[in-house]
Amino acid sequence: MKSSQTSSRKQQHVEITLSKDVSFRGKTSGFERYEFVHNALPEVDFSEVNPSTVFLGKAVSLPFLISSMTGGYKDAERINRGLAEVCAQKNIAMGVGSQRQALEDSTHHRSYSVVREVAPDIPVFGNIGASEVARLKDASPLKRLADLIQADAFAVHLNPLQEFLQPEGDPRFRGVLDGIAMLVKNLGIPLIVKEIGAGISAAVARRLIEVGVRIIDVAGSGGTSWAGVEILRRNGEVKKRGPQGGRDHAPVFWDWGIPTADALAQVVELKTRTRELFVIASGGLKNGLDVAKALALGAGLAGVARPMLKALEKGGTGGLSKELEVWEMELKGAMFLTGSKNLDDLQRQTLVRRTGVNE
Repeated sequence: MKSSQTSSRKQQHVEITLSKDVSFRGKTSGFERYEFVHNALPEVDFSEVNPSTVFLGKAVSLPFLISSMTGGYKDAERINRGLAEVCAQKNIAMGVGSQRQALEDSTHHRSYSVVREVAPDIPVFGNIGASEVARLKDASPLKRLADLIQADAFAVHLNPLQEFLQPEGDPRFRGVLDGIAMLVKNLGIPLIVKEIGAGISAAVARRLIEVGVRIIDVAGSGGTSWAGVEILRRNGEVKKRGPQGGRDHAPVFWDWGIPTADALAQVVELKTRTRELFVIASGGLKNGLDVAKALALGAGLAGVARPMLKALEKGGTGGLSKELEVWEMELKGAMFLTGSKNLDDLQRQTLVRRTGVNE
């Protein structure tokens, strides 16, 4: 029964993100506050611009990551297969959705393992929620999940806001940091810690770094509001059960979180003391220019989820491939127009803060 509930919830999440407006309503990612200084004399041919990089020890053609989205129910196999096929074609990284269901039983294991089947060479990482990590006695369950997809790394997603708002949520977070510390020591592959749309602050990043985490995805606010997704799910449950009376506490949290650009700036600053820290920017990136700005602010990679899922559902793998080509052209355009031949050059560019824009 528990596994069935998890599968149903995962399916509802995807359906809501595709069919409803679950964007932040009064908050943006913050990247519109920054702009590059135009270089009218770039001294580089556009054909020389090279946005390739290395992630998890593997060369990738673009600093893009299709962020963790789904798995654990019947149609997720189709979705993950399509995402992975295009990631393999473009040689970019991918994360699978939460593997909680795969911990509960093996019914939908193939919805995860299909990723590695069709994308044998790209960086792939697994994913589990913080509340599950808090209850781990050892790393063996996550080692099995990593083996399921032959993972190059494993992500722990911090989602206290979502668990707080979920009708069937599990907001038990005492012991999460100890669980993360145990996994850093015992998992055997790199551990990524990520939020899912409310952002990671400098204070939280410091605590993660202290226990050995070296890859952080700030996953800030400004894109998909997972609070919004859960609020819509709650509303559906209320309609099913009939009027409950009283005012619901959930709607005031729709826009809760740290804008991605702000979270990124806070966490990147810690790289001055922890040079091996690798920071991923995700949450509300709308195009390749936003990716360029995130990289110039210090990210090593940029993660995107909902826009890619929508492209896949609208146009299949061909539609997703074309969408990624647009993002690539936008990124390479920003590199060319700043005289950046490679990502090292781009990360040395200065961004100008625009005053009076969503301050």
